[in-house]
Amino acid sequence: MKDILQDVVAHTHALGFLSLVKVSNDGSTAIDSMAEDRSVILTASTNAPVAEFTGTFGMPNLDKLALHLKNPEYKDNANIAVIQAERNGETIPTHIHFENAAGDFENDYRFMNKAIIEEKLKTVKFKGASWAVEFAPSMASIARMKLMSAAHSEEPTFNVKTQDGNLVFSFGDASTHAGEFVFQHGVEGSLTHTWSWPVAQVQSILSLDGDLTMSISDQGAMKISVNSGMATYDYILPAQSK
Repeated sequence: MKDILQDVVAHTHALGFLSLVKVSNDGSTAIDSMAEDRSVILTASTNAPVAEFTGTFGMPNLDKLALHLKNPEYKDNANIAVIQAERNGETIPTHIHFENAAGDFENDYRFMNKAIIEEKLKTVKFKGASWAVEFAPSMASIARMKLMSAAHSEEPTFNVKTQDGNLVFSFGDASTHAGEFVFQHGVEGSLTHTWSWPVAQVQSILSLDGDLTMSISDQGAMKISVNSGMATYDYILPAQSK
């Protein structure tokens, strides 16, 4: 139980722009979230169903959940359990109960009910895309992006294009300090448009632990998939036209 909670928090709250998630179950356990500015849409699925999660509910105040999970009182032999109750004739999860091994340090983290979470998180449904470029980014490429973005910290977005069979990221333009580098050599496919994406969000996602895959559509969408070993998180980022 604790492991999957830590995994969800690490791939949502820890990014700094996903503070509320919806959990739903229809054969598998799905997790949805969206940044307030809609710069990132998350759809995820656990690699195995989480038996303790039933129905649909929200997980708000993820900063509070993160604090409970890091609390040293709950490090060893703690009792962490999802508590259920009957509401309107239906048994649903209501909260997570944290209790240390000695039984003298307790906390309850409350879930948000289905009606409220569906109202608060009106997730934009991603209808899919034809991915023109798909690849697994290397650690070296991610490190190079950090170097380039640090040199152009005043730029909130970066541009993406294909050139001579390579995927090129660029910062700034002819009227500013500017720079570009090859993020991925020898990509299959090409982009006929140049799009821009937010630097902070893309870098935060690329810094996550797990197996990463990046997909870019010529229609203006980027998907970064992260398989943590416990769940697969698909982060969709709509582009801005340049």
